[in-house]
Order: sequence, then structure tokens, then C-alpha cells
Amino acid sequence: MPYNAPISQIAHTLSRIARLDELAATGAFPNFDVELVAPILEEANKLARDVLAPLNPIGHKVGAKLTDAGVIAAPGLSDAYRQFVEGGWMSLAFPEQFGGQGLPKPLALAVFEMIHGANMAFGLCPLLSFGAIEALLAHGSPELQQMYLPKLISGEWTGAMNLTEPQAGSDVGALTTKAVPNGDGSYAITGQKIFITWGDHDMTPNIVQLVLARLPDAPAGSKGISLFVAPKFFVNADGSLGDRNSFKCIGLEHKMGIHASPTCVMEYTNAKGWLIGEANKGLAAMFTMMNSARLNVGLEGVAVGEAALQAGVAYAKDRRQGSISGEKGSVAIIRHPDVQRMLLTMAANVQAARAICYACGSAADIAEHHADEATRKTAKAREDLLTPLAKGWSTDRAIDVTNLGVQIHGGMGFMSETAAAQYYLDARITPIYEGTNGIQAIDLAGRKLSMDGGAAMKAMIAEVRDNARELAGVNEPGFLHLSQSLEQAADALDSATEYMLTEMSTNRDKGLAAATTYLRLAGDVVGGHFLARSAWQARDEADSGKALVLASYFAGDTLSRAQGTARALSEGAEAVFTDAGALWADD
Repeated sequence: MPYNAPISQIAHTLSRIARLDELAATGAFPNFDVELVAPILEEANKLARDVLAPLNPIGHKVGAKLTDAGVIAAPGLSDAYRQFVEGGWMSLAFPEQFGGQGLPKPLALAVFEMIHGANMAFGLCPLLSFGAIEALLAHGSPELQQMYLPKLISGEWTGAMNLTEPQAGSDVGALTTKAVPNGDGSYAITGQKIFITWGDHDMTPNIVQLVLARLPDAPAGSKGISLFVAPKFFVNADGSLGDRNSFKCIGLEHKMGIHASPTCVMEYTNAKGWLIGEANKGLAAMFTMMNSARLNVGLEGVAVGEAALQAGVAYAKDRRQGSISGEKGSVAIIRHPDVQRMLLTMAANVQAARAICYACGSAADIAEHHADEATRKTAKAREDLLTPLAKGWSTDRAIDVTNLGVQIHGGMGFMSETAAAQYYLDARITPIYEGTNGIQAIDLAGRKLSMDGGAAMKAMIAEVRDNARELAGVNEPGFLHLSQSLEQAADALDSATEYMLTEMSTNRDKGLAAATTYLRLAGDVVGGHFLARSAWQARDEADSGKALVLASYFAGDTLSRAQGTARALSEGAEAVFTDAGALWADD
């Protein structure tokens, strides 16, 4: 499948939205220079375009295989992973203390957008390692950090998260996997885990499993879960690998998409593991992993949407069918207005999602590294607010975008061998895993709005209004239209926010019935805000026309519906709360 990263658009988003210059000014990234951005993006694109993209249809067709010796990766992926490690791509944004390069998070996000866009199934392997690394950095003892982090950060070993069980999906408090003390500081872990992405493979000599389990005296529910690290092969004192641990993959799930990513059923029988953090405090460690994964899954939505867009443009330029007034004979379907509408919708949504994800990564860096405590606190609130939007809104739009990609291909899009079909199938998992998008909506409405009386969202709305006022001062019709659209959308989000704050405090069930619509509205407004800001900042650049076209189309197509979406939020919630139960009642 051809893939070529939109390097110019990515670079401009890093500059205009992630504001790499501001991150550099914190002094937290002494190895970073803005001159590094172009060569890093160029080299990452070579790996994505020339190595990973050609393997994507092969992996989709062949998939991973479970053998007596364990899981065998799809053809070509082991060599591709070797090149990925040799390029140092895993270590970009991690601390130098453990072998990382100490570069800004948004730059690493840009690189991994390319990797996911070229081969999402492959990209899931390092994505899971990210979660393991973040958990060990935040909660691991110095001994565990020294044992595992250097090899995980280099990519020499991979990590996996073992959370879900047959009876315990989103409700992790229902898990039954046991961890019994061995008397030597280790624990014997017994239980079964399902849906474990890249839980086993042959691409690296070791796989570091992070496993949620329950101690013998643990309290019931989510307050009684602990997190453990269990390596596939034990690590000797000198860093060499020792005996194999007593867990294994006993089955591979057969999935709609991402066939080259092995989704494992893992069986633990007195497997040896070590506690990460405090006993019965695994929930906090789990959320460290989940928040890392949620942003990166949102990035998957951006990436697969971009890949579908590229495939749609290429097909629309090549496919000749129908006619247009003033010309004889058939024309390329990209000349037809409805196809142009679909492509514009795809492009605008991909760019808005890209901006949200990069902005989230930038806020995370400022929250961690800025010298000023008040600035760190404000940035943390922004990161917390944007995370459910990055995951929920971006992946919902990925479904819309890949669906349009199939539609542009017409009957060929329904054929299983086309790129459009694979992108649609691969994308469908993104709104589900690492917390379904319904859970993202509950998180936004229930947790993020409840903090400081909705201060983070109110600050976001104020920023949108400031942007609208700035655009209103430009004596150009296009920017004036954007200003008006943003102001009206901000009004809609403001009123919806007040509704949600009231309902979540007085009638939580009704508020939850509106939560998904609220997330959609918030993502629409924030995405439109970033597109408009990009267009404004690009006004004197060579590609200014493209940025303005995307922002203007999104304003006309999406922001214009904000008032209606705000109304649907309250009226739809009322209908769900008062009437929906009657549909499912017994006769």
C-alpha cells in the first residue's frame, strides 16, 4: 500500500499547534533544536514509506501465527522491527537517564503517526511498550527501572499490558487473577488474560508483561488490584537472560482488522512477577498506562485516516467515470463535486484530529517540564481535558474518514483486497480499546468537567473566543467568516458545558446520556479552533491557501452545526432518560 507522510503538514502542525519553540524555551530538552525536525521527519518517513507500508497488505492477508514455539510475526515484520530499533525511533521522547533521547513528545507523536499510517498493526507493538515504560517510570522501584527501562526504551525488548479478563473488561475491578507472595519478594501469578496486544511474538528476545492481579488479602473491587511486572525470560544480575517464565499464549483472536498484530489469550500458572508500586494501588499505575495509550490510540485514528485519505485521492485521480458540463467523455471522479466534498471532509477531519493530538502531547510536556508551577498546573488541566478528545473524537472521526474512503472507491472499496477496505477494518478497533469512546465521554463529563468547576473547559472556550476576536480584526472575508463561525460554536459549547455541569451534579444519569454528544461537540469546536489558528498563522506562507480551505470547509460543514448539536445534547438526553427504557421493557 503506498504511503507517503504529509511532512509539510505535520511540520506546520508541530510549529503552529504544538509550538515546539515554546517547548524548547522551557530548557527541558537540551538535545533539541528546531533544525532537527526536518531530518527526523524525513528519515522516519523513509522507514514508514519504504519498509513498513509494503508489509501492510501482506500482514493483513497472512497475519500472525501461533505455533508450539509461540507466536510468529507476520512476514517481514521481524526485519522491519530490527530497522526500527537500529534507527533509535523508540527512544525519542524518553529520559536520557535510561538511554532515551530526551526530545519533545509532539515530535515523537509525529514520527509515530507515520509508523501507524504506514502499518498500524506494526505500530501497536511499540505503542504497548510506551504504556509499560510510562508505568515503570512513574511507579517502578529503582531496581525495576534499571532492570527493564533501558532495554524497553531502546526497543530491544517490548512491553505488553495484561488487563482484560473474560469477565472483566472495562470493569477491571472484577478481575480474578491472583498473585501470591513467594516469600522472596516475588509473587506467583495465576489467571487468564484476553485481548493482549502483542502479548507474544518472535521479534525480540524478551517481552515484559505488566499484569493486573489481586493479592490474597486484597479488598474487593478496583481498590484491591495491584500491578506486577513479569518478564517472558528472567533477567540475571549481569543483564543476560535466564530461564523462561511460566506463562504463555494459548490462543490468538480472529479479528476484523489489524491481523498482523497478535491479540493473545495469555495463561499464567504460578508465573513469577514483581510488584510495581504499592500493593492494592494498581489502579493508579494502570491509568498511567492507559493515559499514555489513549493519546497514542487517538494518534492511530489520525494516521489511519491520513492513509485512507491518500488512497482516496489516488483512486479518485485515476478512476474515470461520468461527465461534467463543458467537457466531452468521462472524467476522473475527483472532478465530481460530491467526491470533492468527501475528500475535503476527510482532509479537514484528519488535520483537526492531528492538531488535537499534538496539542495534547505539548500540554503533557509543559505540565512535566515547565519551571513555573502555575504554568505546569494549567498545562496539566489542558492535557487532562484534551486526552479524551484525542482518543474519543479522533478515533470516531477515523471511522468516518475511512468509511468515506470506501465510498470513494465505490464497489472496489467493498472488495477485501483493497487498501480502503483494510483501513476501514483496521480503524474500527480504535474507538473500542484502551477505554471505549463511551468511557472517554464519561471521563470528560464526569471527571474533567468536575475539576475546579469546569475551569479547564472554560479556559479552552475563552481561548476559542480570543482566536475569534483576533480573526475578526483581519480585513479578509475568509477570516471574518472563520471568526463568526468560531464565536457561534463557542457559544454552543459554553451553553452545553453549563448544561453538563448542572446535570452531572444534580441528575448524573441524564448527564451521562448526553456525554457522548458533548464529547463530539467539544471535539468539533476545539478542532475547528486549531484549524482556524493554523490558517491564521500560515497566512503569509506558501501553503496559506490550503490551510484556509481546510479551516473554512470545517467551519461551514461542522462548526455550523454546533448550535444544533448543543440542542440535540439536552433534548436527546431528556428522551433517553425519560423514554428509552420503555423500548426494552418486557411486553
